Amino acid sequence: MAAYRSGTQCLFLFAVITLVSGSDEKPKNPRDYLKKEHSLMRPYTGAGASLPMWDIQGNTMVTNSYIRLTPDKQSRQGAIWNKVANRCPHWEMHVHFKVHGQGRTLFGDGFALWYTKERMKKGDVFGGADYHTGLGLFFDTYSNHNGPHNHQHPYISAQINNGTLHYDHDRDGTHTELAGCHAPFRNKPHDTHIAMRYYAQRLTVMIDIDGQSNWKECFDVDRIRLPTGYFFGASAITGDLADNHDIVAIKVFELTLEGGQDETVDYADILPSADFFAPPRDHVDDPQGAFKNISLSWRKMFLITFCVVLGALVCVIVGFLVFRKKQDYNKKRFY
Repeated sequence: MAAYRSGTQCLFLFAVITLVSGSDEKPKNPRDYLKKEHSLMRPYTGAGASLPMWDIQGNTMVTNSYIRLTPDKQSRQGAIWNKVANRCPHWEMHVHFKVHGQGRTLFGDGFALWYTKERMKKGDVFGGADYHTGLGLFFDTYSNHNGPHNHQHPYISAQINNGTLHYDHDRDGTHTELAGCHAPFRNKPHDTHIAMRYYAQRLTVMIDIDGQSNWKECFDVDRIRLPTGYFFGASAITGDLADNHDIVAIKVFELTLEGGQDETVDYADILPSADFFAPPRDHVDDPQGAFKNISLSWRKMFLITFCVVLGALVCVIVGFLVFRKKQDYNKKRFY
């Protein structure tokens, strides 16, 4: 990860030097720069519910300070999608986000960052489509479904999909997960950030959620293949539980491959794939039984009560008959 930190420090160091000195000198790597057509920063210059270079979907609301994908209300869904396809084989995406709400023990569902072939498609995977083609980075805050888990929530995980994989919410996507980490980013009083870098077939995700301006590794996986021509996006969804899912800023940088580009690779024709996946982890069943959190209708209650009473009545009748038969047998012995 030393290379990652060094590259990031150099990138921001060059930006600071350029802004302060106003020098016209070209950087060492002139292609390591901000891609404005893929970025989204304050002040947002759109009018009303519009954003330049981005499409808005669902319940998304644009304010002066943030873009709210979903409010802290039930059954909401929203997304933003970049209109311009990415042509950079190597890139880095920084996202300033905030997830917060009134819930203290129950909240959800979460949001996702996307780099996919499809765009503007609604779905149940944190507001995006299942069986997508490309990369999905999921921020799962819904920790109450189907009992205990084998990891803490909130949980960040990635999925590389070629259009054939299903995201299983009941198992937190662990059967198709590339990698993941626990990240308590919800209801923080300070800024929270994530950085996702795809460089030389390596996907690295770093988080800065402690208010210390210090990047920490979430995961780092090699031998990942992602094509150019896909779209960046962000989406969120709420169900019976809810949260505010806010995007404050998105910055995408183009990175230069050391030693120059590999001209033999046609990045546009690459099929999304990964040589490594996290081992599947079975979901831990709820030890309190299958009837927890199940509301029974009056018909079901009547049926259960009827079966219990009928069973008890049968036991009484059988016991009585056995008792009578035993009494008759004892009388015959004495006569």
